[in-house]
Amino acid sequence: MFDWRNIFRGMAMGASDVVPGVSGGTIAVLLGIYDQFINALSGITTREWKKHLPFLVMLGTGILISIIALSNLIEWLLEVHPQPTYFFFIGLIGGILPFLLRESNAKENFKLKHILMLLTGAVIVLVIGFMNPSEEGAIITNLNVPNMILLFAAGILASSAMMLPGISGSFLLLVIGVYNTAISAVSNFNIPVIALIGAGVAFGFVFSSKAIRFLLNRYPIMMYAFIIGLVFGSLFVVYPGLSLAVGNVIICAITTAAGFYAAVLLGRSS
Repeated sequence: MFDWRNIFRGMAMGASDVVPGVSGGTIAVLLGIYDQFINALSGITTREWKKHLPFLVMLGTGILISIIALSNLIEWLLEVHPQPTYFFFIGLIGGILPFLLRESNAKENFKLKHILMLLTGAVIVLVIGFMNPSEEGAIITNLNVPNMILLFAAGILASSAMMLPGISGSFLLLVIGVYNTAISAVSNFNIPVIALIGAGVAFGFVFSSKAIRFLLNRYPIMMYAFIIGLVFGSLFVVYPGLSLAVGNVIICAITTAAGFYAAVLLGRSS
């Protein structure tokens, strides 16, 4: 059954995946559809694929709409109002932590091994986040075999990251050096480049989701601890610095509070 609300959920995920440092997986958790998202991706290659298809079609439609329609707006906000925009994301990410702690019943379930797994997740995000890749990577226009393999592999890695809360697929594209190529391809409808990256994304979604689904089913509390660590670590990665001009501090405080409040509301309704 087609649920049109999933289009808007997909738009939220797509908008976040455009921004290096913000994870679509985090938004999926926030919206209460993370388990359904992973199960649907994992199940699309099984005999029950028809059951999962409507959800993925609606979600995928929203993601595509958002990437095409909102990428320019988000890029403009990050260029003109970077600190308030990033502080909104910080509030949004921070607001998901109470939801995750409640869902995992961390106070009762977390033991030393879970704390260590949480710290491991945070360290992974911090290491990736502070690699400081150059955003001036050359746009790939020559589709020779090595570049085709690179774009396909980049899609696989990016999609795998998108499914993990706290790790941004677009940031991994920055690390690999193909972020500008991907953005340019979407903006200019460069179909061959979009097709190569898209094929890698589809491949990564299907096969990585199976591993994540297995771990969630087999080790749910351990995975929750890992995911909480990923989300916590991403707070430091997204932090853009803060200009201490009074007006800027006030605006950033407002956008942080708005993001946190939005996350809490979504967490309660999911």
